[in-house]
Amino acid sequence: MNPLFDPFAFGFMLKAFAVATIVGAVCAVLSCFLVLRGWSLMGDAVSHAVLPGIVLANMAGLPLAVGAFASGLLCAFASGWIDAHTRLKEDTTMGVVFTGLFAFGLVLMSKHTSELHLDHILFGNILGLPQAQLMQTAALSIAVLIVFLALRRDFLLIAFDPAQAQALGRPVQRLNHLLLGLLALTIVAAMQAVGLLLVIAMLVTPGATAFLLARRFDDMLLKAVTVAVSSGLIGIYVSFFLDGSPAACIVVAQALVFIAALLFAPRRGLLRKTVAVSAC
Repeated sequence: MNPLFDPFAFGFMLKAFAVATIVGAVCAVLSCFLVLRGWSLMGDAVSHAVLPGIVLANMAGLPLAVGAFASGLLCAFASGWIDAHTRLKEDTTMGVVFTGLFAFGLVLMSKHTSELHLDHILFGNILGLPQAQLMQTAALSIAVLIVFLALRRDFLLIAFDPAQAQALGRPVQRLNHLLLGLLALTIVAAMQAVGLLLVIAMLVTPGATAFLLARRFDDMLLKAVTVAVSSGLIGIYVSFFLDGSPAACIVVAQALVFIAALLFAPRRGLLRKTVAVSAC
């Protein structure tokens, strides 16, 4: 048997491929909205801010997803409230809130003895995900995808022209809150499988890569999903032979695809612009 096909002979690898596909698709769709809305840092902020919720849920004997979701919502809405009631810029507010919550989570972890380890939270457990968590991840991801695709035109409108959306009678504030809630839910869905570090990359890199390659929003969605899913599959496949972290390998694969798009994208690629200028 060809050694190149060895990863497909193990059940845990097939499960990891399935999880990477599901998580990659939902994160890619969300990343397009975050990139267009200018909320990429919000994904980073919420991803870090779920840590205290995870630890508190573990201390109370509750499902980790419940604590993560509550903590993520707290971060998102706290950042929005401070931004609306002060003169601080949005990125400054998010930086203060998410670092404070993340540090608070680290303090809680240092004082609470349990089987919960920081490595499991940061890097996930995609190769050893229990069946119950796999079903939870799939269910939450599908629910988020359905809502996004159903409201994609409204989300797109508030991303480009909130004033026009308000004039057309769209509930801009409610849609923003819904987007923040779906962001927190997406992080919860993906966190236990792939870890917080990979969630951050998946919420930014596919959308940024697709933005360089696409001219229409629907095309951007398709390309972002393609980049996220293919990078996930390649990263897990390569990690099998390198005996390395699957999450880290997936992030590296996404970064390489982004660099290729940055350099060689048909209209926005840096090298193509250089060649065009030289030709003139």
